[in-house]
Amino acid sequence: MNEASNPVSTAPKPMVFQITEDFSNPMDSIIQTSSDLNLDDYLGAWKARWGVKRMEYKIRPGLYRLGEAGPDSPVLVTANYKMSFDYLRRELTGLNAWILVLDTAGINVWCAAGKGTFGTDELVTRIAVTGLPRIVSHRTVIVPQLGAAGVAAHEVRRRSGFKVVYGPIRGQDIPRFLRDEMKASPDMRKVRFNFRDRLVLTPMELVGVLKPVLLITALFLLLHLTGLVRVTWGGVYPYLGAVLIGAVATPALLPFIPGRAFAWKGWILGFLWAALAIYLNGGPGNGPGLIANMAVILLVPAISSYLAMNFTGASTYTSLSGVKREMRLAVPIQAASAGIGIILLIVSFFRQGVL
Repeated sequence: MNEASNPVSTAPKPMVFQITEDFSNPMDSIIQTSSDLNLDDYLGAWKARWGVKRMEYKIRPGLYRLGEAGPDSPVLVTANYKMSFDYLRRELTGLNAWILVLDTAGINVWCAAGKGTFGTDELVTRIAVTGLPRIVSHRTVIVPQLGAAGVAAHEVRRRSGFKVVYGPIRGQDIPRFLRDEMKASPDMRKVRFNFRDRLVLTPMELVGVLKPVLLITALFLLLHLTGLVRVTWGGVYPYLGAVLIGAVATPALLPFIPGRAFAWKGWILGFLWAALAIYLNGGPGNGPGLIANMAVILLVPAISSYLAMNFTGASTYTSLSGVKREMRLAVPIQAASAGIGIILLIVSFFRQGVL
């Protein structure tokens, strides 16, 4: 029996994933959910943050019933990225509402809107296939403001009869937004990208570079074991630090670093770190030591600059055209600096046999 079809239920039911494909009776395709997140939900979100089966972390598109939603209850639209869905329903605690989940291939609202999967066509289609016009008595859907880039409100109304109202930026503001008759205050429209917002995105940046770091580490370990190169901690940690500087420190400290270009911000922190590492290792030195330190000065900022630039896709500060322009300018410089640095590093190997 589909629990969602019971109109006299007195408590939210756990999520049920048995869905029929027969849309002749729209109530048969509704999935009951609740605003309560369990341990699996939090664990799944943590794993997704670290890239563990990230593209599999999604739910089935369709219409979800929260609490005792009825014909007059609001309809909120979201993506089928499970973290987006979970955070939305969590903020709706104590409310009766419908959640219309679009098929965005497991991508969050903001990114999916940019890619076009959270868009007009998908919204119109999902309204139709779920039988939403026969379930609710009103003709309004609330779309996240960050999804506005993909949704043409006038087209949705012309093709489906439903009016699009753009909701607040943050899910926590939705209850107040609904109480205020779907009117957003200026504060609700303001995009924030604070320290915590930036920091929670850095694990994905680290995961992206983890494989090459492990391969390079394994290579030098093998060279060390065979006696071809003597690997020391002092020769390794500047480069490991460059990874953390570019993938974690630069995103976290983004607004406090001078300049606008992410590549430049990463280069500044990378250069400061390289200078500190050389100082801690005894100063510039001479001969082979000087060559190795020159490699650090060229290679470490190039690494941190490149990794910092990767964060442009996760930031609210950037535009597509600006990112492309920055890459055209920065990548050749990063490649040249890294290339010369690698050559100097190899020369220092041959001259002193130490990394």
